[in-house]
Amino acid sequence: MSFYTSLNGISNAQTELDTISNNLANAETTGFKSSRVNFADIVAGSAYANPKVVEGIGAMVKTVDQNFSTGAMTTTGSALDVAVNGEGFLTVKSPISGYSLYTRNGNFSTDSAGYITDQNANRVQILAYSGGTFATTPSDGQLPTANAAGSAYAGVQIATDGTIKASYADGSITTIGKIALASFVAPTGLLQIGDQDWQATGLSGGATYNAPDAGGMGSVLSGSLEQSNVNVSSELVNMISAQQYFQANSKAISTNNTMITAIMNAVSG
Repeated sequence: MSFYTSLNGISNAQTELDTISNNLANAETTGFKSSRVNFADIVAGSAYANPKVVEGIGAMVKTVDQNFSTGAMTTTGSALDVAVNGEGFLTVKSPISGYSLYTRNGNFSTDSAGYITDQNANRVQILAYSGGTFATTPSDGQLPTANAAGSAYAGVQIATDGTIKASYADGSITTIGKIALASFVAPTGLLQIGDQDWQATGLSGGATYNAPDAGGMGSVLSGSLEQSNVNVSSELVNMISAQQYFQANSKAISTNNTMITAIMNAVSG
């Protein structure tokens, strides 16, 4: 049994090393959130067992949780680069599949039709402005290439409360809407799918939308991007600990093998 206990320990240590390696590899990835491995012990017992003789038989990976704390902000100067300072996820939607994705990477631009998009051509969701009010249901954010008077689009400004205002060649300014931020009952239940995007799951619950600086949401910083929240120093310390964990379990297997070999030699001799 001790062989399998130690072998399980090696597997757990490898999972932790893989997680730490992924964190370190993404230390410079915009909007990346670090992960950590949580372990749980395994015991060989039942409701009828004597608690004084219940034996531990190793550990298992219980969860790999994500740390959604806010990363450092870096200034880019691009008006369509946005960072969320506080709670909330930016929402993008695929114009092809219609699926919504959630991200903290606000590296946005516009396509030929004026839609605000991420680097994968997913459209940024906003609370559109119409008739003097902002919508409560998100929709695709679009900057009209010309205003009602026919003047060409000249630029955009995004306020800390998420308000998007487009300016035109005739000097007019049009309010387009507000950046839509999503929140979840259990954000650690979100599914990572790559490209700094997450999908909602049954564990995370559905998204609740609000404007920045409202309903507990953070503010929006235009011309900035949120960096990874990976603490390189902490990850290196954790890597040393995981390596020692791996080596200790390897040593236990080697010791067990030596003892069994000695016993077999004694019996055969």
